[in-house]
Amino acid sequence: MPRKAPQYDDYRVAVQQIILSSSDTDYLDQLIPALKDATNSGRTPGLMQSLSQYAAEREADIEQVGMTKHDEFLTSVNQLQQVREGTMNLTSEILKLNQSIQTSTEKLAAQKQALVDTRAVRQNIAEASEALKESLKILHAVNQAHDLIRKKKYYGALKALDDLQNEYLIPTIQNKYATQHKLAEIIQQSIPSSQKAISEAVMSDLNTWLYRIREMSQFLGEVAFYHTECRRKRQKERVDENEYLQNFKLNSAIELVFDESEEFDVLNNDELIVDFTPLFECIHIHEALGQTDKFRAEYAATRRQQKELLLPTSIDLQADDETSLSTLLESIAGFAIIEKATMRRAHNLRSPVEVDELWDSMCNTAIKLITKALSKIDNADDLLKTKGVIALFIQTMQGWSYSVAALDNFLLVIFEKYAELLKKRFSEDFQEIVATDDYMPMPVENLDEYDKVINVSWYVPDKPREGLTNFLNQFYYFLDDHFQQPKVIDETLKRSLDELLSEKVCKSLVERLSVQYLGQIVQILINLEHFEIACKELEQLLIAARSSTSAGGPIVLNATSEFRSNKKTAEKRIFELVNSKIDDLVGTAEYDWMAPTLQTEPSGYMQTMTRYLSTIMNSTLLGLPREIKELIYFDALAHAAAMILALTLEAPKINPHGVAALAKDVSFLSDFVDTLENPFLLKDTLEELQQTVQLMQTDNPDEFYDIGVRNRKFGRVDAMNGPLILENGGVSDVDANICITGSLIPYKARQSGQEVWQQTSPPASDEARVIVATKLRKSTLLPQTFTPLSNTI
Repeated sequence: MPRKAPQYDDYRVAVQQIILSSSDTDYLDQLIPALKDATNSGRTPGLMQSLSQYAAEREADIEQVGMTKHDEFLTSVNQLQQVREGTMNLTSEILKLNQSIQTSTEKLAAQKQALVDTRAVRQNIAEASEALKESLKILHAVNQAHDLIRKKKYYGALKALDDLQNEYLIPTIQNKYATQHKLAEIIQQSIPSSQKAISEAVMSDLNTWLYRIREMSQFLGEVAFYHTECRRKRQKERVDENEYLQNFKLNSAIELVFDESEEFDVLNNDELIVDFTPLFECIHIHEALGQTDKFRAEYAATRRQQKELLLPTSIDLQADDETSLSTLLESIAGFAIIEKATMRRAHNLRSPVEVDELWDSMCNTAIKLITKALSKIDNADDLLKTKGVIALFIQTMQGWSYSVAALDNFLLVIFEKYAELLKKRFSEDFQEIVATDDYMPMPVENLDEYDKVINVSWYVPDKPREGLTNFLNQFYYFLDDHFQQPKVIDETLKRSLDELLSEKVCKSLVERLSVQYLGQIVQILINLEHFEIACKELEQLLIAARSSTSAGGPIVLNATSEFRSNKKTAEKRIFELVNSKIDDLVGTAEYDWMAPTLQTEPSGYMQTMTRYLSTIMNSTLLGLPREIKELIYFDALAHAAAMILALTLEAPKINPHGVAALAKDVSFLSDFVDTLENPFLLKDTLEELQQTVQLMQTDNPDEFYDIGVRNRKFGRVDAMNGPLILENGGVSDVDANICITGSLIPYKARQSGQEVWQQTSPPASDEARVIVATKLRKSTLLPQTFTPLSNTI
């Protein structure tokens, strides 16, 4: 607390105290408070007055002393003057001495200061030297780290930076009084940038490595494909030596065991070396930096980008350049192999899920590209090559434990396309054959002509159906190397063969049956016969060739029955044409049923007809099987007999000369049949005609109405036609037994008052009854009225 300033009521006392002060300090201590008080209280004039009054009193006292003791005063003054002079001299000497001492002191002080300064400088130099040594250690460690970075020894550089922090920077920074504190702080602040520089440098090297890996992916895939092809060859050699091994495919456990002796590293061989050092170094660096997750994300993103760059927008399945299928699949294989190798070498870098996602993405893209390019393929051989490349790709990637289910399913799509192309090619070939074939046999007169025909023909005696067999084999070519669905091939092949043979072959042949030339129809029938046999052989080939996974049992082609049934159609067509020709020839017959003279030679139409039958059998129908030729003969002769028999029914009257002419023609026809093979069977077709002629020549017409005699002599004569023939031959007044379609009708005829009864089957219909009644009324055998025995007539 400050001292309180004194207050004065009378300044004379204050002046007296001031004058009596014993020292200058005391003098000032007394004077200053008085001045403050006078100034503050506004009594400065009072203080001045007290001081002036004290000065006047002292001056008066001095004058008084001088007036009373003047001599003593003067003496004292003189003495004082001398003392003063002496004092002045001493003062001068003292001042000189003081000046000299001061000068010496200043020199000494300067020397001392110089000494102090020198000692400080020396200390500073020592401290600076020590600081520099410590700083040099830090800087040397920093330089060493940067030198390692320049030498691309990134992990060593990162370790050097870590040692720098732990050994120098952190202890120095923690000591605030350390001379290197600021330097340590600056270097410590630069550590993250140095670590970032290391990270960027190692990533730059990794990106360079990734670029090279991407560039060599295609070559890596090519090497992997070559290795797989070599394994195929070795496996084939082993299968040739031991057939049991054919049950074990490529990449099976047995095959891998057998192939263990053949050591081959796809990633490290004479052709190619893949060095993973940049990748491992990058992984270690980012692990040391604590940036593993960030690095994994960046690496995954980079690989996804490389995958996109690897896949083109389109491919050409028939090209041999960089747009080819082989290039695409080799690139994908190389990329996927690197991924799998990376996952096996760096366990925490790539997860199986990420690798499988990339693989599935590449497979799906490849499938889309191939599917798009398949539309331009119109050749089965090109498609088979495409399948071969894909199969090689599948087997290669199976060895790296990749899932190939999508590719196996895609092979089914390719197989369907392959089957369609094979069917199309076979159909086109057959259509061309159909278009250019005249369906006529090639006449060969001697062995030389036979050799000439065979040499320019597709026909090979021991391989008559090589085209169909080749078609079958081409289907199973698809099974070579790799195909997981052999049962599909079996089913598709059977279905395709059925469709081809039924829709293309059989249908085309049947469509040509509408032609009018008999030789072509015969050739078509022969072709149908051959194809039926071929179908049976193909059924056996299909059974022998089908895979073990298919169900057992027989294989039946629907085309076999198609050819068999259409053989009947072709035979009927031959019958139609032959019968049509017979109709034409019989239509030219000009019998004079009422001839006045006896005819000595067979009719011209009969000679022409037999000559026609003989000619076609020895030429046009020569190539047909014997049973078919006999059937044609049988049908033709039966038809001819029916047509000739119809001529007799149409004649109003026939005299004996007319009957003789007919008998000569029938005899001529019978003699012709005797010259043929198996005449006994063929002559059966002429029995009705022969018995009809015999009936017309009989002297006793009543024999026809005697059932016993008729069955013995005229059993083949139609019971309905017999009476008409007898009537036309001039016979009357006889009992008639009427037959419709070989069955007798009960009736009662009145003649000469005698009733005749015969019990037989009823007619087939009312129309038949009307026909019977009409014909009977026209005949002289019955009266104009007749009474049925039952309601059936």
